[in-house]
Amino acid sequence: MNQSIEAVLRDGLEAEAGTVDVPPDPWAGFTKRERAHRRSRRVRLAVAAVAVAAAVGIQTGIVPLPGWAPGIAVAGRPTALINGPTRGSLAGDTAFLDGLRREIKDVQDPDELWKVGDRSKIKFVYAADVSGRRLGLALVPLRFGFITDWSLIWYEGPAGAPPTEMREGGRGDGGDTVVTYLTGSADERGLALVIAPPGSTISISRGFSYSAAGRVAHDPPAVFPGGLAEFALEPAPFDPGITADVVRDGVTLFNGPLSGGWSGGTSDPQEPTDAVLAQALGSSAFDRTTFQRWVASALHDARLPAAGTAVKLRWTGTVNGAPAALFTLRPRGGGVLAYAFHGSPDSYRQDLRLLLPADGVDRRPIAWRMRAEGKDDRTDQLIVTAPAGAARVTLNVAGSAPVPVTSNAAALAPEATASVSAYAADGGLLGTTPVTPFETNSGGLPGDDLKTRIVE
Repeated sequence: MNQSIEAVLRDGLEAEAGTVDVPPDPWAGFTKRERAHRRSRRVRLAVAAVAVAAAVGIQTGIVPLPGWAPGIAVAGRPTALINGPTRGSLAGDTAFLDGLRREIKDVQDPDELWKVGDRSKIKFVYAADVSGRRLGLALVPLRFGFITDWSLIWYEGPAGAPPTEMREGGRGDGGDTVVTYLTGSADERGLALVIAPPGSTISISRGFSYSAAGRVAHDPPAVFPGGLAEFALEPAPFDPGITADVVRDGVTLFNGPLSGGWSGGTSDPQEPTDAVLAQALGSSAFDRTTFQRWVASALHDARLPAAGTAVKLRWTGTVNGAPAALFTLRPRGGGVLAYAFHGSPDSYRQDLRLLLPADGVDRRPIAWRMRAEGKDDRTDQLIVTAPAGAARVTLNVAGSAPVPVTSNAAALAPEATASVSAYAADGGLLGTTPVTPFETNSGGLPGDDLKTRIVE
């Protein structure tokens, strides 16, 4: 009977897994915790499809799992990171690590409890007292019914904390090759931490600027050979745009922002002032509260302060039945960032973030692709805006003749390469701007890749 249950569950999972409609997630910049949650939801859908009463009883915990039963692994592939030695100042503190092993708790996701499996198999990847805190990173075997998984879980406490005072700080996929950690504050020192396979070279840049030429210029990096970087951060009013690059044997394993958060002070230096909003809106009747929320969101996304950043409203209209706007941010002496939003003050969507060269920016038409409302599905909907003084705009699809754009909406296949051009009344060309591809990583700085800038 036991063998038949296992066979039915295995066959059912194989038959149903291919039919479960789970939309792919295009936002690779989501946090590690959310990646683990999405994986759990996929597993839950597959399990629900298996109509075997006994198996369902085991999966939901009603019937105890027999000790003989093998788990069905869903993630946690072995990597060079996991197979390497424990690193950090506490790597040799066996008393602390053994104590923390005993303290590791089961993981409660929103709708299920993942129990810690064999504790002897818990592997510590990192443990240290660093920058005023105690940190541990453990690879933990987890089990939910028949389903087994491995998660990389952070544990945090004050410097010198015993195992009983360590608390879970975040989770990631057990198959990750590079793990990052970031914590910063307006009034306390923070930490940028990168753990990579031994033999990797890690470069951490603490800041950046948007050049007038339309590129992101990162500050000179601090370089850490050996696959471990512990980088103390000075207090700052907001995240200064810390990024890391990890290379091993000539192959880039990681490039981008670190996972973590930044605690601000009592006031928010990225909150636009009334004077800035009034100047940007001018005579426009666009809702002030909505505009304030969108500008603040863009400033946070761009890691820019409100002071010294010029805001200009370029266009307002309606997208998918909701108010919409295109505006630009321009730091002193830098490039120009274009942002498009639609929605309401409390529920809105960022449709575009694009770094442009400062020269001639006001003569450029700007167009952006749209995803399905409330989803991440790509559509052929294109929003096109013209600069002041434009008499006509064309959509130029590669391999086809230019097509006049007579409204703010046009159609463009998701995979098509195109640009938009604006012309004055006398026929002179005002400017041409490429239509950027759909962005697949919204977590980094705008302009760090060709999906968010137009300069090669």
